[in-house]
Amino acid sequence: MRRAGLVILIAVLFLAVALASAWTGLAFFYRLPLPETGRIVVAALFALFGLATLAALFTRRRWPALGAFVVLFAGVLVWWASITPPTNADFVPEDARQVTGRIEGDRLTLTDMRNFTWRSKTDFTESWETRSYDLSKLRTVDLFMSYWAGPEMAHTIVSFGFEGGEQIAWSIEARYRVGGEYSPIADAFKTDTLIVIAADERDLIGLRTNVRGEDVHLYRLAVPADHARVFLAGYVEDANALAAKPQFYNSITTNCTTAIVRILRLVGASVPTDWRLLVNGYLPGYLYDQKRVDTKLPLEELIERSRVSDRAKAFGVGPGFSAEIRRGVPDPNR
Repeated sequence: MRRAGLVILIAVLFLAVALASAWTGLAFFYRLPLPETGRIVVAALFALFGLATLAALFTRRRWPALGAFVVLFAGVLVWWASITPPTNADFVPEDARQVTGRIEGDRLTLTDMRNFTWRSKTDFTESWETRSYDLSKLRTVDLFMSYWAGPEMAHTIVSFGFEGGEQIAWSIEARYRVGGEYSPIADAFKTDTLIVIAADERDLIGLRTNVRGEDVHLYRLAVPADHARVFLAGYVEDANALAAKPQFYNSITTNCTTAIVRILRLVGASVPTDWRLLVNGYLPGYLYDQKRVDTKLPLEELIERSRVSDRAKAFGVGPGFSAEIRRGVPDPNR
């Protein structure tokens, strides 16, 4: 029995040391303030140290080796905790400002709302605006899903609609610095900060449909007006919090979809846990099961009728863009 217990303990320690070594190697590679060659050397040295510790687990020197590993790994964790998000950086133009908002009674005022005119990925006209909205006229909540790398993953954008046709599109993204690019592994290691963007749909959606050529879907959601108002207030609260204290983006734990779920739960909405909240390309099926979209149609037909990219390209990003891309999209509120 004692030998069996030792075997199980060594197996558990082996897995723990292996995972800690792999994580530390990646953390060193992505976050050490050294040239790439230096980062690779330090990561490789720690990996060798981890391998030596793994080998020692099967010898009589297992406990001294494990103790040395724990002490060094504890130092790594202290270093990791000391890495804080930058308050100022050379961000790309579209991420240069963090929107903030103020709610006074029924009046919502947004400062630094984005309204860029995009002609290509590198050719655009910048515009940051202050806009006000009457929350008593808030009517709809819509979900955009922009597929850019296959059917499994999509970027999610929530848009709030007001009586008269005004829309506020909200996007939670990684905030890139000049020269930076998307990397799900790097973004799990404190590479980029988080940004909440509030923008005109001609900017935020038109960029994806007409400039980047992504496959964008639009789902009209069944959300009561009073719930929509609390949901929108959650976005404003998150934006203000980020403006006051930056936070790191994490492609696994703090991304466009997990942030939406967190806001919904904070405002009291029931959001049952489901694997499709992580593999968010399949989120339409989750919404269908939760009856948050039009369920009078089969799911496959709903998904097909939700596609708006071709319509957006044909229409262009001029006035009337929001109304045009909603034409023919199933609406559970009707």
